[in-house]
Amino acid sequence: MLEQKIRVGIVGLGGIVRQRHIPGLRLLPGVEIVAVSNSTPESTARAAQEFGIERTFDRWQELVTWDGVDAVLIGTPPSMHREVSIAALDAEKHVFCQARMAMDAADARRMLARAEQSDRTAMLCLPPHYLRGDRVIRRLIGEGYLGELYHLNVRAYSEEYLDPAAPLHWRQNGAISGVNTLVVGMLAEVTQRWVGDARRVVARAFTATAQRRNGAGQLRRVDRPDSVTVAADMARGGLGSFLFSGIARLPGLNSIELYGSAGTLKYEYQPDRLLGGRAGDKELQEIPITADEERRWTAEADFIKAIRQGRRAPEPSFADGVRYMEFTEAVFRSAETGKAVDLPLVP
Repeated sequence: MLEQKIRVGIVGLGGIVRQRHIPGLRLLPGVEIVAVSNSTPESTARAAQEFGIERTFDRWQELVTWDGVDAVLIGTPPSMHREVSIAALDAEKHVFCQARMAMDAADARRMLARAEQSDRTAMLCLPPHYLRGDRVIRRLIGEGYLGELYHLNVRAYSEEYLDPAAPLHWRQNGAISGVNTLVVGMLAEVTQRWVGDARRVVARAFTATAQRRNGAGQLRRVDRPDSVTVAADMARGGLGSFLFSGIARLPGLNSIELYGSAGTLKYEYQPDRLLGGRAGDKELQEIPITADEERRWTAEADFIKAIRQGRRAPEPSFADGVRYMEFTEAVFRSAETGKAVDLPLVP
């Protein structure tokens, strides 16, 4: 089984597929990228030529049903994730789907329901899932380093949307991105693994540039906010504070901070540095991330390994995705209505 040949077809060959997934897959023995279908026939042909992919499909539906493909990598925007994932599972293909799992929680539940009916592997790709110190933090929390959780503080600031003249990004277009906003869902997936879910959220949102020009030069409304602040009651106790922004000039270090009855952990996730301290310490000290616990980018290898081992729901799974999509939608609903939203959402 470790040498089982796996033929991969790609639907949507965008930035992370180029930068991460194709190089990652090509490092794996017995894995071959055999087909591609992009947004247009012209871009499909260009991608095939650039990466030496032999078979092209003008319609993604033909790729996922082709007998020459064993697994489908979905690199499209969220608006297509549910349809392509379910079609691939219907065609008895394994599925590797990009982050921002779906347009909303209902879409994500449909994807999960179909995956649970299938005997194929279904996995999500979330870059923050592979934080270098992830295993160390999970071990320390499991050993009681924090004690009882009092505060969870998440900060994710960037300059991505500061320029008012920059064109409308697809992530700012609700028809393409759904309820997904900034990096809300991806960081929720991390914190949910570490300290559990939120049970209630209250969110406020702000948009600095209300309109931007699309690719055709037309002015369009910016559907998703430039900045979101979230207060959360955590299911295991304590309070959560989440700060997301794409309009923070000179944003500095972003981090996830955990304050508990017995200790504090602070993960600066852009330099991948872990700090900690307990009662009696004068200040936080760096906690080493040793080679044997260090987590590296292994998304493609994890997916292929799960296929070969017959595991249907490797981490991060579609079930993990439903949980962070519910948090994402709760934040979206609260920001729109000004009201608190309870979790889990009622379907």
